[in-house]
Amino acid sequence: MKWNPFINAIAAAVYIGIIVLFMQFIESIRHDTPDTILDGIGVLSLFVLSVAVMAFLFFYQPVVRFVDNKRTEAVSYFLKTLGIFAVITIVILTLVSAQ
Repeated sequence: MKWNPFINAIAAAVYIGIIVLFMQFIESIRHDTPDTILDGIGVLSLFVLSVAVMAFLFFYQPVVRFVDNKRTEAVSYFLKTLGIFAVITIVILTLVSAQ
């Protein structure tokens, strides 16, 4: 599969959506239960997983290009991914604020 900034940005948005749906599901089945130490472990583990997924989506291809001495292409790839993700974020925030 050929990676491109658009796919990476969409994948990041989809990943965030999946995490939100998962968190809403967990909240719906545990709304009346007290917090435990496992809750903190779960949240921190999810945070670390999310950092790893986002690092892969945003930085892996630029780093590969940078190591191959394609510095301009690496920066361009990263900025395109970031820009597309910013547009997706703005669209989502606009839709949320319109409700």
